[in-house]
Amino acid sequence: MMKLFRATRIRLHRVRRAQHLRRGFTTLAALGLLSGLCIAGTHAASRNLAQGSGAAPLASSQLSPALAKVLADIRAKDKNQLSVAEEDGRFLRMLVASTQRKRALEIGSAYGYSAIWIGLGLRDTGGRLVTIEIDPARAQDAKENVKKAGLTDVVTVISGDAFKEIPKLTGTFDCVFVDAWKRDYLKFFDMTYPRMDKGGIFLGHNVVNKKSEMTDFLTRINTSPDLFTAIMSAPSGEGVSISYKRR
Repeated sequence: MMKLFRATRIRLHRVRRAQHLRRGFTTLAALGLLSGLCIAGTHAASRNLAQGSGAAPLASSQLSPALAKVLADIRAKDKNQLSVAEEDGRFLRMLVASTQRKRALEIGSAYGYSAIWIGLGLRDTGGRLVTIEIDPARAQDAKENVKKAGLTDVVTVISGDAFKEIPKLTGTFDCVFVDAWKRDYLKFFDMTYPRMDKGGIFLGHNVVNKKSEMTDFLTRINTSPDLFTAIMSAPSGEGVSISYKRR
């Protein structure tokens, strides 16, 4: 009986040890993956600094040559720098796709640069974007650029005043991105928040480099108990606020 008891204890010890090792290997694998991502990001950043560029070259699998040219042409013609930085555009695409957004609204299209990046993310989710531009000439440029990018089935450009056009839209939004007149950010937030789904996100651009122009907006999103808010100074340094609607 004692031998049987000892044998049982030995077997249990081996089973527990094996389970512990498996958990340890799983943890190490996860840490290794995170370390690899961090190291890759560090190496990419080092290459960017060495090349004097703010962004790593895009892999061909991410953008077709034709699409890359459309985006480059928009940047070249944007003398007033109304469009988001390329790094912020890629960030928006990743955020929209990874969080499975479906019904997006953009306030402030400019020439359609950010709309194209958001549209690329929505193409992966099967979602749609409505983008509104107050300047008729820029709105027309945005429409043409969206067409060149092959995203007319995903992105709808509206020419008009967002305060007048948003009430005409039907349904709710699970993503709102604003990059318009900075002192109107809070007004746009108050207008769209009631129509945002639970779990929706509200994104504001230039919240770091132009934060003095939107203190009321920043105070609201940072103090509301109904939101989780984070301010991302990276990737471009201009700043993007991300507010998650909790309830």
